[in-house]
Amino acid sequence: MKRAQAALAVFALTLSLTGTAHGQAVEKRQVALAVGGKTALYYLPLTICERLGYFKEQGLDVTINDFRGGAQSLQALVGGSVDVVTGAYEHTIRMQAKGQDIKAVIELGRFPGIVVAVRKDKAAGYKSAADLKGMKIGVSAPGSSTNFFVMYLMSKAGLKPTDASYIGVGIGPSAVAAIKKGDIDALANLDPMITKLEQDGDIKIVADSRSEEGTRAIFGGANPAAVLYVKQDFIEKYPATVQALVNAFHKTLQWLDKATPEEIAATVPEDYYLGDKALYIAAVRANKPAYSRTGIISAAGMQSAADMLLAFDDELKGAKIDLGKTFDGRFVAKAAAVK
Repeated sequence: MKRAQAALAVFALTLSLTGTAHGQAVEKRQVALAVGGKTALYYLPLTICERLGYFKEQGLDVTINDFRGGAQSLQALVGGSVDVVTGAYEHTIRMQAKGQDIKAVIELGRFPGIVVAVRKDKAAGYKSAADLKGMKIGVSAPGSSTNFFVMYLMSKAGLKPTDASYIGVGIGPSAVAAIKKGDIDALANLDPMITKLEQDGDIKIVADSRSEEGTRAIFGGANPAAVLYVKQDFIEKYPATVQALVNAFHKTLQWLDKATPEEIAATVPEDYYLGDKALYIAAVRANKPAYSRTGIISAAGMQSAADMLLAFDDELKGAKIDLGKTFDGRFVAKAAAVK
């Protein structure tokens, strides 16, 4: 009898570890997730969550689809080929304006971490963002957060989005190669590529949102970056699955807050290093302040992101956007309440 009770207890414990989201079984164990440039430090929480087994701990089997940029990730969600996206918060605002109910459920990055740099041989002629006029600017993909970021800087300098051309160079070695070959004049991109190009002496950084100080200089305050976003109908159909995803990411943010750059580097795959572990550690150190501490997007952050888009996106100028509908904080609150 005691053996049977012990076996049942083990079975119950196994279920609690692998098939529940805080007491409620996940409705959808197999989850397809899209990301636009997984190796970039912008999306570090995703890799850490995967590598530390936090998805599996929540009873999830997450398949990660890595696209060239965030615009493609969004298209995959809208088209129905993926269930959820780790991508830029701004996409939830643009989709609200288009009548599509897509919500962020946890903030992963509180500062964008995006850097704009000009090629070193163009640096002498660069005085302000107005000098981006006529340049070929490398972005992860047209319509992605890196593209929005540089268009915002241009709008602040009195330029229009059409005053430059934008070339998709991805988030990886292809972005580095585009600068080194002279295919582009400037770059809006992410680490570790930016740190590599800077250490190699190929670029001059002209805008840097990897820190609170840098973000404040550009936006005047906080500006949310990567989030986990989903369709409202997915939330309604699979609330326990959404909770499990948020639980996993919330635990990841807590781990990242305490981890050293060296511990972080030891956790990611070696091919993330771009052949230089010391460089990767330096890039992690530069980006560590950018990750969210709480997973909560502040009202000021939401407004900052909206103001950024309104500065250059004519499609949004007449749109009615309820920013409160772009973030559902219930799941983070529940994750934070369970120790």
